[in-house]
Amino acid sequence: MSMPEDYLNYPARRYGMDHDRYEWSDLFSRKPIAWPDGARIALSIVTHVQHFPLDMPSKPFKAPGALSMPYPDFRYYTNRDYGNRIGIFRVLKLLAEKELETSFAINGVIAARYPALIEAVVRGGHEIIAHGLDMGKVHHSGLGEEEENAIIAEALSLLRNASGQKVEGWLSPGRAQGFNTPDLLAKNGIAYSLDWANDDLPYEMQTRNGSLLAMPMAYETDDRVVADEYFHSEAEWVQQVKDRFDVLYRESAEYGGRVMSLPLHSWVSGMPYRVEYLREALDYILSHEGVWNAPAGDICAAFRAAG
Repeated sequence: MSMPEDYLNYPARRYGMDHDRYEWSDLFSRKPIAWPDGARIALSIVTHVQHFPLDMPSKPFKAPGALSMPYPDFRYYTNRDYGNRIGIFRVLKLLAEKELETSFAINGVIAARYPALIEAVVRGGHEIIAHGLDMGKVHHSGLGEEEENAIIAEALSLLRNASGQKVEGWLSPGRAQGFNTPDLLAKNGIAYSLDWANDDLPYEMQTRNGSLLAMPMAYETDDRVVADEYFHSEAEWVQQVKDRFDVLYRESAEYGGRVMSLPLHSWVSGMPYRVEYLREALDYILSHEGVWNAPAGDICAAFRAAG
């Protein structure tokens, strides 16, 4: 079968990138960023708190971590729900021991189904990031604009009302977006998104409703990705986190501040045989001078202030 003549014809086909959301930029050629108190590394810890519906749809695709056995898949439903019953409290306890204020990316329905989790996160001094409505409501370009906007608005309303926070950060289920998602996020008062994993510093994205900051969040050293996609051990995950930090820390001495993102899942790192590996990773990072731990929103605010 021959390729249609118009296959390579689309509006943004030109030299450079195929979209106008942001400009291409070489990280090593940018003006150095100075973090508060002269810190070299901004440590951004984001713990995912998720609800996987027992009857979650399979189309157009399932978010990573989705239930995969025949309905009703109690095996994986209860495994994921372990994070909401037990795992999150192990993570919160460890963060409190280290006196760390971080971010928790939470599905909107958690506010209605598990209000005690919202209370515990807020009580611990942590920032709440909207993580979509639930893990069955993925964002994609097949969604109508009104339908997608309604999902975003509902998730934000649930979390804002339950937490009393502004909730200006966003992480899509499965990090999936449609072509309209950035525009709709800005429309609903979102200041930054963690969906795009293509930088080690925040950067401005353009939308129909003003700017939207893209906040770095690692993919390859995400605890779920390392365990469930790469099938690496917990010890290997710790080493990868350390290696990531070492390179960023070394670069920061010459090129200015960097963001060290540490994505966690309450149903992964909150397991009893994994939480001590998380402790090891945190101890290593925090043993270095010039590490500024802060919620993602505070890091974004500092970045804009420095620019």
